[in-house]
Amino acid sequence: MQAEIITIGDEILIGQIVDTNSQWIGQQLNKIGVSVYQITSIQDDKQHILNAFKEAQERVAIVIITGGLGPTKDDITKKTIAEFFKDDAIVEYPEVVAHIKELFQKIKHPFQEIQRTQAQLPSKATLLMNNLGTAPGMWFYENNTVFVSLPGVPYEMKGLIIEQVLPRIQKQFKLPFIIHKTIMTYGAGESMIAERIEEFENNLPAYIKLAYLPSFGKVRLRLSAKGENREILEKALNEKVKAIYQLIPEIITGLDDDSSLERSVGELLKKANKTIATAESVTGGQIAATLVSVAGSSAYYKGSIIAYSAETKINLLGVSAETIQKHTVVSKEVALEMARGVKEKLQTNYAIAVTGNAGPTTDDTDKSVGVVYVAFISDEKEIVQEFNFGQPREKVINRTVSKSLEILRKEIL
Repeated sequence: MQAEIITIGDEILIGQIVDTNSQWIGQQLNKIGVSVYQITSIQDDKQHILNAFKEAQERVAIVIITGGLGPTKDDITKKTIAEFFKDDAIVEYPEVVAHIKELFQKIKHPFQEIQRTQAQLPSKATLLMNNLGTAPGMWFYENNTVFVSLPGVPYEMKGLIIEQVLPRIQKQFKLPFIIHKTIMTYGAGESMIAERIEEFENNLPAYIKLAYLPSFGKVRLRLSAKGENREILEKALNEKVKAIYQLIPEIITGLDDDSSLERSVGELLKKANKTIATAESVTGGQIAATLVSVAGSSAYYKGSIIAYSAETKINLLGVSAETIQKHTVVSKEVALEMARGVKEKLQTNYAIAVTGNAGPTTDDTDKSVGVVYVAFISDEKEIVQEFNFGQPREKVINRTVSKSLEILRKEIL
């Protein structure tokens, strides 16, 4: 079973807002066995909308439309969809009018007659009552295709999808099961992983697919299975997950997005009953923010000193002025002294320190933009590594955070 999502609104096409609705809708449809075949974004133009509806009807069995249901003249979705279904009759729903009046009364705004138009739907539409807003959704079924028109406001759309749209789709169609298992990996590139699991991938059955999803410092391996028997699919996927664990155990942090690198590091620290502190320059506190994003991080994370200037490095971390003068602030020597300083000051088992040049200029150092030093120290060892993450600034900072956590995880394993 395939669906298409159509988002209507000039604000998406000009980049004024980001279309997060389609991503969320796709996730929800997938959970009930519906695959999204295409996502289409179109402007507020009647002919453009009509063309998109016609093309979607020829492609898929389910069309989900968001946006353009407001009461103003630029909200043309309702009129256009009525024209598409050749429906000139309008039905006003008293319960929707009463609901809108109640919402306006709660915020102490007078009811305006223009709002009444939101209670007026094409006669062929099935009302989808919007308990969270003023614009109801609409359900149409014609020529073996379902059209669902929903408001573009995210929380209103989500309420309608969960409470009304998904149950109706499940009742209307016989759907297969689609199950995903996502393995989180860190510290290895997509090509290296592909090489190591090539034989495994080549021997996958036709109903199981493997996708590589790379991002900053990590690669997610998503196994997907589609079929009629959920129990069989679950068993097959679990076996494949175990096989991947055996092939690349040292770079896997766990299953699904909850098994993030920071969560894995936290679990290792708690298990070992160890503590960590950070000293940050180039990342400006983002390593700290990442670590404390995990609930319960106070059990192992003592804190951070954000020493952005040379003076702060000297005054708060005890970095030697002579070291800075001789090697500059962007150097392995300074990174090590920063790590020693924060470990001593916060009395932890481990410390991570980072210094580097995120750009766009080289400032007063002799290091090129993108050069970063990451130092790790424990009671037993001290290491420092040099990286060049290039540009732009955001990339340098994000990769420094990821690499710091990778090093930390590797050293405490």
